[in-house]
Amino acid sequence: MPNIRARLLVVLVILSGFLTVAGAPPATAATPSDSLWFDGSSLTVQNGRFTDGQGREIVLRGYNVSGETKLEENSGLPFASVADARTSATALRALGGGDAVRFLLSWAHAEPVRGQVDTAYLAAVTEQMRAFLDEGIRVFPDFHQDLYSRHLFNTGSWYTGDGAPKWAVDAGSYPAESCGICLFWGQNITQNAAVQQAQYDFWHNNHGLQDAFLTTAQATMAYLQQHLSSAEFAGITGFDPYNEPYAGSYDSGQTSRTWEHDLLWPFYVKFRARMDAAGWQGKPAFVEPNLFWNANISTQKQEGGLLDAGTLGPGYVFNTHFYDQKAISGILMWGKAADGQYASDFAGVRDRAASAGTAAVVSEFGHPLSGTVSDKAPTVLKAMYQALDSRLPGASWWSNPAASGPVLSGTQWQWDMYNGRHHELMNGNPDKVRTAGDAWNDEDLSAVNLDGSGQVTLRQDARLLDRLYPSATAGTTLAFTYEDRSRDGSTTLTWNPVPSSLPNVARLVGSGQYGLLVWRSGDGTAPTELHLPASFPTASTTVVSDLGTVCGPPAYTTSTPVAVAPEPGGTGSRRLLLTDPDSGTLHYALVTNGATAPSADLLSAARSELAAWAAAHF
Repeated sequence: MPNIRARLLVVLVILSGFLTVAGAPPATAATPSDSLWFDGSSLTVQNGRFTDGQGREIVLRGYNVSGETKLEENSGLPFASVADARTSATALRALGGGDAVRFLLSWAHAEPVRGQVDTAYLAAVTEQMRAFLDEGIRVFPDFHQDLYSRHLFNTGSWYTGDGAPKWAVDAGSYPAESCGICLFWGQNITQNAAVQQAQYDFWHNNHGLQDAFLTTAQATMAYLQQHLSSAEFAGITGFDPYNEPYAGSYDSGQTSRTWEHDLLWPFYVKFRARMDAAGWQGKPAFVEPNLFWNANISTQKQEGGLLDAGTLGPGYVFNTHFYDQKAISGILMWGKAADGQYASDFAGVRDRAASAGTAAVVSEFGHPLSGTVSDKAPTVLKAMYQALDSRLPGASWWSNPAASGPVLSGTQWQWDMYNGRHHELMNGNPDKVRTAGDAWNDEDLSAVNLDGSGQVTLRQDARLLDRLYPSATAGTTLAFTYEDRSRDGSTTLTWNPVPSSLPNVARLVGSGQYGLLVWRSGDGTAPTELHLPASFPTASTTVVSDLGTVCGPPAYTTSTPVAVAPEPGGTGSRRLLLTDPDSGTLHYALVTNGATAPSADLLSAARSELAAWAAAHF
């Protein structure tokens, strides 16, 4: 693929010896098409939730864009061109149902020469990022690293890394890298002495590495703030300072918990100060704890979770990853995932964020889509999305919905339109050209690729990925569930059937998909929003709510309590809008595509059942 930076015509200023950037943002920028009066405000963190300018609780759902940044074929950019970025953004909204992306950046390409920011790289990053903002997709950038840097690895190595520039590796005297007998690339984190020592140096600021990184990060944030319009900058939700932090090795007497307290948290405080200095005062830092704090293999798990950081408050978001390493191992978990498989794992994320007094996001989760354990992917991913929606298994949701908990934000790993079409010289070796999968350490987790005609296409069941979810709740979410009826091969997975105690609701839903949201209204006038998957065409969507009961909801107006409208961006994606006239009142809404021209009697009976159920449980 061509090098995008070679095609950019950029005239920018680099002040010698100091990482500052010059330039002004565009004078104006159009808001995304199909925007309504309540769209487009910045997000803040209040009462442990993301909230918009209308005071609504916001849920971010989407993907990581993308592992292409970890490769060299496009010089550390997610896309080969802005046109590709726009194609990907449109598909992400229309096919994947996403309203947010974690946007990967490369320190190695932002600062290839020590003390000199590469403004051509930042310009390219900004234009590709703008492609998502123009579609109404919220963005949080991430300075990504894995195994510290590709420059630690020799041309014949089995593995590679990404992150730090070559000069940062040259600053240390690291041993020849070797993982020994390692079956998975992640074993390098704890078994490769070069990786361990380089990480150790970064966290101890040896050779001034951390200071240099922070200065580059500030320059990057300042550039984005200056070169995005105010409307575009409102779509930036925050910044992820450092992907999957790990100590490398501990000092004498140090533990994973004291390392977080002594080294990781002070780094985040410094990063927070750099955000403020760059004009990001109102945006949170998406801070990750020690990588292994929530590992689901007991021998990997380490105490952590920023336990000693106190109340994080609105300046920070508790940001974590989750992969089922037991399932990925192929040995420690036989069979498939089941209903409620990850309920306790994701409940731990909710509880830790609540204790820290902030919102939570699971910014990476996923499962391999090829190889010996790929047969588990349909059930593993369904169980992960189920755990994002609610802390309850489907089997107990209807009987105890008040324990459902907040709906978690999350970005799946990953959305790489070049999957299977890469041309990556691994560690610069022309004899090791990687084309298959994600082209990075034999990973293959992308939800999409390009078909024979060059169109973006899903590699996973659309019923799993394009989901009903409450993207904005006007008040407080009390409970939510979604039965996607996604498939494992030819088997339909139904983990949350409507109980027989609600016969008319069950009859209305039938074998269709359905979601149910329960909330208590707030003081604002903006509506509650739920993303409508493509499998919910307006004419076939039935809503049963205390606000109204309708099959085929009408177009939105401010006086229409149950309505449909396009989502911002002009991609053809749609949303259900529920407008309540009150404050502090219990509301519910069942949304299903299972009904075909339901009778008025059936709708009325289903509404009576849901009203009684809601009154009994809330």
